[in-house]
Amino acid sequence: MRIGILGTGNVGRALASAWAGAGHEVVVGSRRPDDQELRAELAELTTAGVRIDSSAGAAAHAEVLVNATPGTDSVALLTTIGAPALAGKVILDVGVGFLADGTLSHPVVSLGEEIQQTFPETRVVKTLCTIDRKVMVAPDSLEGPGTVFLSGEDTAAKKTVRELLTDLGWSDDAVLDLGGIATARGQEHFALLFIGIAQAAGTYEFGIRVVLPAGGGSGLGH
Repeated sequence: MRIGILGTGNVGRALASAWAGAGHEVVVGSRRPDDQELRAELAELTTAGVRIDSSAGAAAHAEVLVNATPGTDSVALLTTIGAPALAGKVILDVGVGFLADGTLSHPVVSLGEEIQQTFPETRVVKTLCTIDRKVMVAPDSLEGPGTVFLSGEDTAAKKTVRELLTDLGWSDDAVLDLGGIATARGQEHFALLFIGIAQAAGTYEFGIRVVLPAGGGSGLGH
């Protein structure tokens, strides 16, 4: 699959390396693709076959475009690429935004929702924002199985993203579909609990697991 990744930080690099290793054609998009210092930092990726291009170049390449940019910058960056260039594509959104005081930049409407509303012809799927970058690409590094979540409106897009999660090592039963893109609010708000757990546990490398009642329970009634 042709994957474009917006963002050259730790998350973007980890995902680019893992998906390239799984045989996908990966292009990482940057605002400064010709910067030699950046290219030196990304040398391990380019050696593995990942191409560095502009943000627009990564989007043009992609069947699936991954948003791994800070959530405070994501919509503005996507706007520079333009709605026509994004139409029909799957946007796999990993971003969460924080303000300078540590509060969420999207406390009511999630970033995932804002991207979907701003670019209605794209197919946004929120996932992977509840775990550290190392766990994203190595779920078997944990002592037990974890859960990763999907939020989005498009069934086919979710199926595509689920397949990409499989390539990262997530088993099918580890992926929980929460429903429409509005459920991305819960995924993004988990970032606050994530920080608390990380501070208490002394590590960012942990997962969460949804544990259901024995026998499957009796529904959502009280």
